[in-house]
Amino acid sequence: MTARPPRVLVLTASYGSGHARVAETLAAEFRRAGAAATVVDHFHDLVHPSFDRASRALYYAMLRRAPVLWGAAYWLGDQLSVSSPLLMGFNRLGVRKLRQRMLAVSPDHVVSVHPTPVAALSVLWSRGMRIPPHTTVFTDFVAHTQWIHPHVDRYCVPAEEIAHDLTARGVPRERVVVTGIPVGQEFAQPADRAATRLALGLSPRLPVLLFMDGSGGGFGRLEDATRKILQMEQPLQAVVVTGREEALEGRLRGLVAGSEARVKVCGYVDNVRQLMGAADFLVTKAGGLTLAEALATELPMICFGSLPGQEARNERFAAMAGVALVASSDAQLHRVIAAALRDPVLLRNIQDRIRVYRRPQAARTIVDLVLTQPDSARVRAS
Repeated sequence: MTARPPRVLVLTASYGSGHARVAETLAAEFRRAGAAATVVDHFHDLVHPSFDRASRALYYAMLRRAPVLWGAAYWLGDQLSVSSPLLMGFNRLGVRKLRQRMLAVSPDHVVSVHPTPVAALSVLWSRGMRIPPHTTVFTDFVAHTQWIHPHVDRYCVPAEEIAHDLTARGVPRERVVVTGIPVGQEFAQPADRAATRLALGLSPRLPVLLFMDGSGGGFGRLEDATRKILQMEQPLQAVVVTGREEALEGRLRGLVAGSEARVKVCGYVDNVRQLMGAADFLVTKAGGLTLAEALATELPMICFGSLPGQEARNERFAAMAGVALVASSDAQLHRVIAAALRDPVLLRNIQDRIRVYRRPQAARTIVDLVLTQPDSARVRAS
């Protein structure tokens, strides 16, 4: 009789694209390893599609119109215990349907890439439900309190510094593994910069700056950055990716009209790896997955326009790790880009630091841990 493949339940939530992309990357890697992986979006599938749409709309509106308010909420969440009554039952959202899904799927392993399903699993565990070995995968370079629950068997974190933060918060070190943040397989592949630039219609002689703002677009400061690039006198070329924000794409195309040889504007793209392979620097707000992809491709970063909350803390991590420069204003962006382009030693130093932190095989590492060592962390935690 042929043994059935192991069943893996991957829990996520679609707030921003990072969590969902990490979930799909892991699911694809599990399937390549012979497991049956199911991805569940907590708010859409376990709470209600209407709640998912309304809460995401509120979240995005806050990021656009009152990002400081989101920063304050993120900070407050980090100060509160996961059992605090001030969370007003948010940690119990979706518990009933999660229980039903767990009974229906009967997974051998559970992997969470968002804190809300981690909390819901903790509630089920406290009510006596058997939870299979549970791994939580961090998607930012941050140790945030709402990710930390007592029943988690293994934490997969992006860097040793985050492991230290977790142990400082009381998590046994043996439950924490430094794996990196899962990125697509293509980001582990080397790229021929000259050939890539030729394929993209870019000059092989001029430095290339890649500007990105996440797949959603419109939350950072791409328009400010584009204006600044047009004002700079240094010889360079820029590729600006606006994501799905069509209005922003239209404004930027109008802004660069007549300067398309210097600044190319793209909307949503599916060749991020190729663009990163052509670039000398990535200018971006500090989303966790974007940083992980840049690290995997050994692409130095300039953080600009990062939002309060997790992005601000990602930015702080990247600066302290020496893998990114930071510009907090348009004028500073000009100075930082100019310094980066004229100083090859600075570029080499950043690339040396990137090699310390890059982990392009994070997805495979996590899948191997889950499938080959499912009980080791549980034994240690018992």
